[in-house]
Amino acid sequence: MRPVNLLLPFTPVRARWVQAMVAVQAVAAVALWALSGSRTLPSPMEVGRAWIDLVQHQGLLFELWASVKVSVVALVLSTLAAVAMACLATAPVFMPLARLAATMRFLGFAGLTYVFMLMSSDATALRVWILAFGMFVFMVTALLADLAATSRDPVDHCRTLGMRHWRITGEVVVLGKADVILDLMRQNAAVGWTLLTLVEGMTRSAGGIGAMLLNQNRYFLLAGVFAIQATILAFGLAQDALLSLVKDAACPWSALGKQQGTT
Repeated sequence: MRPVNLLLPFTPVRARWVQAMVAVQAVAAVALWALSGSRTLPSPMEVGRAWIDLVQHQGLLFELWASVKVSVVALVLSTLAAVAMACLATAPVFMPLARLAATMRFLGFAGLTYVFMLMSSDATALRVWILAFGMFVFMVTALLADLAATSRDPVDHCRTLGMRHWRITGEVVVLGKADVILDLMRQNAAVGWTLLTLVEGMTRSAGGIGAMLLNQNRYFLLAGVFAIQATILAFGLAQDALLSLVKDAACPWSALGKQQGTT
């Protein structure tokens, strides 16, 4: 077996090698951080002590759980709405509506807050609506682009099997694109965490880890900021890994193709 040159692009690499490189580089990054002696950034020990203080005295884990519930509900709602819109877009009369929904990704949250307040019964519902909207518009955009790149072969195959109209849409868009939808859910889950601080900053009275992060940042408590960011990162990576397992279990053909690409 020839040695693998990891510096060359498009070099096939086994998954366990990638995992080993990630672990080594992560340890090296933390070591450099600890040895840097920076006077402006907190050390790993300071971040660790801040994390313990946030957990014991400020309810970090409870605030994280409150944010997780908002994020999960918004993710489910945005996914269902985006898939429904993509299905409707297969009919020409609904395509302009779907494209209009995709163009709304350029709108800022600040100008839509009042609209969502009219739809919400409390601060938590307001967060869910705003976050779901932010994920919905980007997911619709991605689904429409994927549908535009899809050949007519799956549609023609469904017609030869005697399927008609919306049954074809269900087979091609919902079932045929299940792996794409789950991948977009993974991406939107990550986008949701980047938007969560902004959303929770609009309604700080309802708490949440994003509001806690803003409070720490307001008083320039960098150790607390880093501790909260590390918590969000750790949970986000765990959530992404879980969604990846769900995708591999629900769409085994996708997992098989990934294994063939890394061997």
